[in-house]
Amino acid sequence: MKKCLLLVCIALGFHQQGIAQFSRYIVRLKNKTKTPYTLSDPGKFLSQRAIERRTRFNIPIEETDLPINPAYIDSIRLSGAVTILNVSKWLNQVCIQTTDAQALLKINSYSFVFPAMPVAARMAGNINPVNKQLDLPQLPPSPVAARPQSPQDVFDYGLAYPQVRMHNAEFLHNYGFRGEGMQLAIMDAGFYHYQTLPTFDSIVKNKQVLDTWDFVSNDATVNEDHPHGMNCFSTIAANLPGSFVGTAPKSNYLLYRTEDAGSEYPVEEQNLAAAAEKADSLGADVFSISLGYNTFDNSTFNYTYSDLDGNTTMSARAADFAARKGILVVVAAGNDGNNSWKYISTPADADSVLTVGAVNASRQAAAFSGYGPTSDNQVKPDVAAVGQGAVVANQVTGEPSYNNGTSFACPIMAGVTTCLWQAFPEVNNMSVIDALRRSADKFASPDVRTGYGIPDAKKAFVLLLKKLFTKDVAIDNSCKAVLTWNVKSGDNMRIIVERKLPADAEYTAVKTEMVSGSFASRSFTFTEDLNNLTGNLAINYRLRMVIGTDTSFYLDSATLNYPGCGATPNAIRVGPNPVTDNLIVVIPGNGANRVSLQLHDVTGRLVYQQTQVLAGTVTMQIPMKHLSKGLYFISVFLDDKKQATRTIRR
Repeated sequence: MKKCLLLVCIALGFHQQGIAQFSRYIVRLKNKTKTPYTLSDPGKFLSQRAIERRTRFNIPIEETDLPINPAYIDSIRLSGAVTILNVSKWLNQVCIQTTDAQALLKINSYSFVFPAMPVAARMAGNINPVNKQLDLPQLPPSPVAARPQSPQDVFDYGLAYPQVRMHNAEFLHNYGFRGEGMQLAIMDAGFYHYQTLPTFDSIVKNKQVLDTWDFVSNDATVNEDHPHGMNCFSTIAANLPGSFVGTAPKSNYLLYRTEDAGSEYPVEEQNLAAAAEKADSLGADVFSISLGYNTFDNSTFNYTYSDLDGNTTMSARAADFAARKGILVVVAAGNDGNNSWKYISTPADADSVLTVGAVNASRQAAAFSGYGPTSDNQVKPDVAAVGQGAVVANQVTGEPSYNNGTSFACPIMAGVTTCLWQAFPEVNNMSVIDALRRSADKFASPDVRTGYGIPDAKKAFVLLLKKLFTKDVAIDNSCKAVLTWNVKSGDNMRIIVERKLPADAEYTAVKTEMVSGSFASRSFTFTEDLNNLTGNLAINYRLRMVIGTDTSFYLDSATLNYPGCGATPNAIRVGPNPVTDNLIVVIPGNGANRVSLQLHDVTGRLVYQQTQVLAGTVTMQIPMKHLSKGLYFISVFLDDKKQATRTIRR
């Protein structure tokens, strides 16, 4: 809000002088009144894939999804010598180019607009241009102990192995999660020669680039522009076996140029918002944004640290809107750690994005990586990846070379994120971010350099697997323990059921479930006859999952309160006693038609009753966890005749 008010003052104060100085403006609209689009017909402005994402995650289609009223755009365009550059429906604003003072006055007179705000100079860099660096001078990569790849790895990563291995990303690739079916959008300054460099042969041949647009030049080609985006792209999409393989080489891609490498103005943030909306409308899953803003060629636009609160700047607001639409947004922290600014840039401050700082291959924080926290004290960066000595494609040969910047840590992590989400499409963007944070090596004590630390894709995989896991344990009518569970699993995975009786010193494996087939949600049942056991017992079960040869973990444990079914087969059995959770009552079949239970407290007050048809042996449960501790009396009636009364201690 502070920045918006400042820009309004700029707009009102310049007039003729401003027209000489600026040529691009933001026209903010007050509403979307009389738009021909409706929320009931989203297919007119969102792809089916974008609609399905919203449906899958229960995201409502709302007014911010509606395109800007075309009549408003026409009125602005026809006000004089005005060119519409792009629009943002999320921010409800139009970006225009004009040097026509009368046109600006006419636009500002419309009742549906706020005063136009300048966002770029008439000529790029005409006022004290900043030293824009999208990446940093190349340095030799940090020495790291050589570690050969496993011959079982599906890819031979070549020089990129350290930046893949740091996150256990090869684990995802080996289990078939390489980005297939996912859409990853990259916003950058250009993707120089990606169509002809050998690094990208596979994605070009397989038509994995689904869409391109240049929001700076307003044309569809991004192949001839700055190489920075190509360098970033290569860390994800490269597929040169034995030389250089990226972190999500099988994904589909949307490539958008939003950055003018020759200048620095807020118009680039508007471009970013427009690109984000285009990617959203096409159904993108993940964004990789290796761009950041804090100082501009005209210092009037500069941000202060207080502006980095996650909700003030155009680019942070656009990034958060994307997250609100279900997209997982990954952003570079920025490279200002060594200079007077020091902090991360925007949109890295957005509160719903995954912000990535830089480390070297030895897991040490890169000196240039921007510091957190944000001005509203969010932990930023969230995580870190290799950004010092990162392997990227050479812009001439396409072969692997080294470069520096959080710009490269960001797409490396975006690729890992894409493959992880491919495995768990049931969970939303924020659940994936949460799993990556929790898997990181500093989760318990985050710092201002790398946040929660370096994520481990294998640990995040296990966390999400556990998140979706469900179980139930009960005793059936024939006095058998029935343990059922549902868990995502696939080839080379198995689940081991372990049991521990009160007399056992250790758990014992009693069943192994082998899994075959693709990774999917599966249901399992384990049944165990307990009739040979006597007495009221607490039987403990736990489920251990084994993945491959090196990963083993416990899904969960459960305690079954066994009422001693096998002690006296023809008697009514009640237990456990004392009880902490559920009281189990087993009534053997004896010709009666109906069984009733009544539970009274020590004052004689009836606190629970239940009636059930008696057909064979029946097991009934009385929930007691919510009751106060003390003595209770359970009475059992068969065809309205009392058969037994037991004293129970809670």
